[in-house]
Amino acid sequence: MTGPAKYATETMSGIEQKQAERRALSRGLPDIGELARGVREGRRTALARAITLVESSRADHQEIAQKLLVELLPDTGKAIRIGFSGAPGVGKSTFTEAFGCYLTAQGLKVAVLAIDPSSARTGGSILGDKTRMEMLARDPNAFIRPSPSGGTLGGVARRTREAMLLVEAAGFDVVIIETVGVGQSETAVADMVDMFLLLLSPGGGDELQGIKRGIMELADLIVVNKADGDLIPAAKRARLEYKTALHLMRPKYPVWTPDVLLASALKGEGLSEVWEAVQAHHKALSEAGDLVRLRAGQSQAWMWTEIREGLFAALKADKRASDLLPELERAVAEGRETPTTAARRLLSLVLGAGKAG
Repeated sequence: MTGPAKYATETMSGIEQKQAERRALSRGLPDIGELARGVREGRRTALARAITLVESSRADHQEIAQKLLVELLPDTGKAIRIGFSGAPGVGKSTFTEAFGCYLTAQGLKVAVLAIDPSSARTGGSILGDKTRMEMLARDPNAFIRPSPSGGTLGGVARRTREAMLLVEAAGFDVVIIETVGVGQSETAVADMVDMFLLLLSPGGGDELQGIKRGIMELADLIVVNKADGDLIPAAKRARLEYKTALHLMRPKYPVWTPDVLLASALKGEGLSEVWEAVQAHHKALSEAGDLVRLRAGQSQAWMWTEIREGLFAALKADKRASDLLPELERAVAEGRETPTTAARRLLSLVLGAGKAG
């Protein structure tokens, strides 16, 4: 079977696997101690079940999931966290597989997680990537997993962060967070990793004009992929143009200046240089104390994200708020009330600080 039919069948097999994990959870709530032990021992069934648990929206599952994460928290934080981003067509899946296989060949354990807002509807790009990255998917030292969004980018980021903690507790040395490379997903990835790696094609010139400055500023390392064959001259020109663009931006850290490297995922070239840069970045930030500060700030930002999403969920679930909301929307639309006043009335009602009216 080839083409779209093959893709649909393979994608469905990934969805069915996740459904089987959910059915296993529905048969009974897991024992936290036993599940934590299984994750620590690196048992894939335990790890997959734990990730399914943190993805669940059921209140009882979430309660257990948070207790499990607290139990495993001392075993987290030892991996190098890398974020991959790049526009469609840049060869991101090919690069991820080649880089992942290079790392496992060095004796490292690699986990690949995905940030993909479309995954709740379609099964997500990573389920397709899992079939395209067949070699890495079969590697006993690799683990590939999608993070469904539940319809919001914040939901993706939350579940991906928690999945990252679980794979770290399972003993993975490198965690690669992959984004589809559209919208705000790059910022979400950059807010949870140690290094943000931007993959670009040898286009240069016109492509450079289309890259948002904000994304360039996020990059700790730029890799020009597909630097092989007839594209080598173009890749070298692109590298110079990207390096020039980086020099016009303020580095995120005094101890690290972003660089531009060439690589060919197809031929497996340039991967060792990329890994050396990743290690150098990690060492520089660790020795300067920047890595500790970075991760602490990310955890605090994550907490505030949870607070905002929790308040919004409470707002949507409150019947009094849902009854009042249409009236407030009309008042704001007709200019009878300011948006700020309307918002305060609604929040006061939900938080119990007063009565609407």
